[in-house]
Amino acid sequence: MAAPPAIPRRGLFIGGGWREPTLGRRIPVINPATEETIGDIPAATAEDVELAVAAARDALTRDGGSAWSRASGAARAKYLNAIASKIKEKITYLALLETLDSGKPKDEAVADMEDVAACFEYYAGLAEALDGKQNAPISLPMENFKTYILKEPIGVVGLITPWNYPLLMATWKVAPSLAAGCTAVLKPSELASLTCLELGVICEEIGLPSGVLNIITGLGPDAGAPIASHPDVDKVAFTGSTETGKRIMTAAAQMVKPVSLELGGKSPLVIFDDVADIDKAVEWAMFGCFFNGGQVCSATSRLLLHEKIADRFLDRFVEWTKNIKISDPLEEGCRLGSVVSEGQYEKIKKFVSTARAEGATILHGGDRPKHLSKGFFIEPTIITDVSTSMQIWREEVFGPVICVKVFKTESEAVELANDTHYGLAGGVISDDLERCERIAKVIHSGIMWINCSQPTLVQAPWGGNKRSGFGRELGEWGLENYLSVKQVTKYCSDELYGWYQRPSKL
Repeated sequence: MAAPPAIPRRGLFIGGGWREPTLGRRIPVINPATEETIGDIPAATAEDVELAVAAARDALTRDGGSAWSRASGAARAKYLNAIASKIKEKITYLALLETLDSGKPKDEAVADMEDVAACFEYYAGLAEALDGKQNAPISLPMENFKTYILKEPIGVVGLITPWNYPLLMATWKVAPSLAAGCTAVLKPSELASLTCLELGVICEEIGLPSGVLNIITGLGPDAGAPIASHPDVDKVAFTGSTETGKRIMTAAAQMVKPVSLELGGKSPLVIFDDVADIDKAVEWAMFGCFFNGGQVCSATSRLLLHEKIADRFLDRFVEWTKNIKISDPLEEGCRLGSVVSEGQYEKIKKFVSTARAEGATILHGGDRPKHLSKGFFIEPTIITDVSTSMQIWREEVFGPVICVKVFKTESEAVELANDTHYGLAGGVISDDLERCERIAKVIHSGIMWINCSQPTLVQAPWGGNKRSGFGRELGEWGLENYLSVKQVTKYCSDELYGWYQRPSKL
C-alpha cells in the first residue's frame, strides 16, 4: 500500500482568501485508524467568526446584491455546477482525505464524494428553476388588486455540521443555501474538517465571489457558539447532537432567529415473520446499523423481530456479521473501519459495558478486533435480552451497535417502535406490502423505509420529528429552508379605494 499524501496545511477561508486564526491556535488531526497525528487545522475563535460573518454580509449586499443574492438563479447555478465538476476531478484525493480524517472505509468515502458532486448539481438545477418561480401570481377574488410572490434569500446563514459525513453533510447545507442566494459561514466538526477546507480551495479555483462561502474550523464553544449567537447571522442550520441543538436553539431564540435542526435518532427496524428471504432482511439490518461504523443519525439501531423468526434470524445475523471485513480503511474490501476518535471509541465501549451490567446479552462483538492492536476499532455488536428501560434501548450510541427485541403482534411492534424520544427514521421489512404501508403511516418519524434501510436520495426530504429536530433538508424542501417568501400586492384601479370620505372642495 502506497504511503498516504501529506496533509495540506490550510488556514481559515474568509472573504475569498486564507488567513491564520487570530489567536494563532491550531488543532491536531489524528488518523483514527492509526492513532497518529497527520496534520493540523486552524482553531478559530469569536474574533474569526466576526471576520467571517462580516465577509458574508458584505458578499450578500455588495453592489446592491447584484453579484450574488439578487443575481439570477441561473448565474448562481454556474458556480454550483463548476464546484460539482471540480469535486468529480478530485474524487480520489478527497475520498482519501476523508478516510484518513474520519476512519471510514475508502469505498464509502468515494461514494460520499460522488454524492457531494450530485448534490451540487441537483441544487444548480433548482437554482435555475427558481427564476421561473419568481413573480408567481396568486388568484384573488377581486379585480382591483393583483398579488404575486417573490422568493428571496434569507440572508447570511451559519452552517454547523458533523463529523460522520464531513463534506457530504456540509454540502447538504452549502449547496441549497448558495442556490437560494444566501451567503454562508460553514463550521465543520473539529474531528473531521479536512475535506471542508478543500472545498475552500475549490471555491478559489472556480472564482466564487469573495465572501459568499466562508469556512472556519475550530471547537464548538469557540467557533460554533459565536455563529449561533451572532446578530448578523440570519439563520442557523445545524446537524449534530440533541443537546448541542438545544443550546443553538436557545442562543438563536434571543434574536428570534430561525433554525433548522437535524439531531439524534434511535430508529427502529421492524421485521415480520412472513419474510421469505431471511438473508436479504439480514443484510438490510446490517446496512442499517453497521454502515459508516454505525455513525449515522438515522441508523436503525433498534431491531424488532417477530418471535417466529427471531432465533433463525439472529443465527444468520451473527454469521453474516462475522464475515464483515474489519481493517485499515484504505485496504481493498474494507467494510468496517475505525470510529472517528478515541472519545467516540470509549463512549461506545461504555454503552456496551452498561448494557451488560444492566442484564443484556452481548450476542456478538463489543470488543476491539483481535487482529487490530492500534486504532479506534470496535467489532460490530449485537445485543439481545434488552428491556425498554435499558440505556442501550433509549439512548443513541452512534457506533456499530444494535439492540434486539422480540414482538408477537403488529400492534406490539408499533408500540415498541414508537417507544423513543426521537423520530428521525424507521423501517419495516415484510412480504405483505399492505402491512408495510400501514406501518409506515403509524411510525412517528420523518423518514420511513419499506424493505430496506438507509437509502438517502438527494431528491427526497430528510429530517425528523420529536427530539430529532425540525425542518427538512434535501429535495425542494432543502432549498425552501433558505428562502423567505415575500408577498407583493398592488392596487390596480384608477378609482379611489373609497373607504374614507373625500373632503369637500373649497
